[in-house]
Amino acid sequence: MAAWHHGRVDVDDLYGLPFDEFVPARNALARELRKAGKRDEAAEVAALRKPSVAAWAVDQLVRTQRQAVSELFDAGDALRAAQDDVLAGRGDGQSLRAAVDRERIAVDALTASSRGLLSSEGHELSPTIVERVADTLHAAALDDDAREQVRSGRLERELRHVGLGAFGAQPLAGTPARPAKKPDAGAKKSAERARAEARAAAREARRRVDHAERAHRVAAERRDRAAEALGEAEARLEAAGTELAEAQEALRAAETAAQ
Repeated sequence: MAAWHHGRVDVDDLYGLPFDEFVPARNALARELRKAGKRDEAAEVAALRKPSVAAWAVDQLVRTQRQAVSELFDAGDALRAAQDDVLAGRGDGQSLRAAVDRERIAVDALTASSRGLLSSEGHELSPTIVERVADTLHAAALDDDAREQVRSGRLERELRHVGLGAFGAQPLAGTPARPAKKPDAGAKKSAERARAEARAAAREARRRVDHAERAHRVAAERRDRAAEALGEAEARLEAAGTELAEAQEALRAAETAAQ
């Protein structure tokens, strides 16, 4: 979408406004475009979705913490390169851990800055919102698509990275394994029982993760549909209000002419 300028407000600037000012400013810009005869542009502006609180917070960080955001992207690139080196057998655990630490520090620095932002009620962001901000920043560090969305400064919904990340607790390539003593029969049975219990626990954990992911997906879809419906309703309300004002003005003009 083009960055239209009308009066004091620019489309890109909408996402830098205080959280509660987005909708009034968006509607005012749509109204100006409509009055200027640019109905298609007005419809696009009116359909812009108000960002979630976490997405709004990330948009503010992109605008105000440019150096820290640049470091986040550089740290993400370094982490991805270190991961590729390990997978290719070229890297080592120390380099990977250093890259992981650098990316984490970059995310933590920006997350700390987000805690100073205020919600629409004038309170600091809740721990849940701050966690979503951190997830979005981590996604932007490691995923190209997420990075482009964040870099635009017009993010509407928080993001989450679902790739390999930093390999979690997987063993690193090149780490020598200590030779294990040969277990006796009793120890062998205990180990087999422990492995069976671990496999059962893993299956249960996978089942719970699958269930939680489905529930999260359904909830997100419902939220998005509700947000879209709200945006459409607000756009229709704005259009109806404009038409009402124009009709009232025409009525007054006709009554004046009749007198």
